[in-house]
Amino acid sequence: MEKILSIKNIEKYYGNKGNMVKAIDDISFDVFKGEFVGVMGPSGSGKTTLLNNISTIDEVSAGHIYINEKDLTEITPKEIAKFRRENLGFIFQDFNLLDTLTIHENIALALTINRTKKNEIDSRVADVARELGIEDILSKYPYEVSGGQKQRCACARALITNPKLILADEPTGALDSRSAQMLIEMISQLNKELEATILMVTHDSFTASYCDRILFINDGKIFTELVKGKNTRKQFFNQILDVVALLGGDVRNVR
Repeated sequence: MEKILSIKNIEKYYGNKGNMVKAIDDISFDVFKGEFVGVMGPSGSGKTTLLNNISTIDEVSAGHIYINEKDLTEITPKEIAKFRRENLGFIFQDFNLLDTLTIHENIALALTINRTKKNEIDSRVADVARELGIEDILSKYPYEVSGGQKQRCACARALITNPKLILADEPTGALDSRSAQMLIEMISQLNKELEATILMVTHDSFTASYCDRILFINDGKIFTELVKGKNTRKQFFNQILDVVALLGGDVRNVR
């Protein structure tokens, strides 16, 4: 299998010698092409710091992060923005859409920045909008559509550049139960049909049950890993709940 993401013994410290906090403590794991991997853990466990390091928003204190065999710890500041645009897709809890741009323009933004030809942009936006069922709102602005539609727009924006890795930060966190279920089912479908590689941070056990495997982080370390394998989603959900209970239950367990 093709290895998309490889984390090698990364550590992240904050503060100084007299008052140092180790947010990430020697974490290593791999993510392969087409995998849907979840990251769970109590608040303050280090999962958001991990995502920030992988996304190049923050830098590790030690260790290495490879995406498509490129070592992110060796990328120069000038290269980071270009690398992020070409290799990473992002789905945020609060959508991060620009209200002054239409849904079409929000989805197309990364392609526009990369100076892709207009005909190609329009074609690719139409294709991804059709996949996500938002063709009829492309001319609307974010403030004119529902939360679920905004999040589908965010998914389309993440997919439009055919990124090597999609990073999702609590994608269902700002949605009601029905919209959240529709979105996670859609993300799961995209993962299977398009072989999109996804790493998702979530507090929600129901959302996590759609993943292929879950990494549980506690106190900056990997506490354990669950692999769905041949289990049903309901069986996997119950296994997730068991681990959550061991970690103190600091996640949402009921949908």
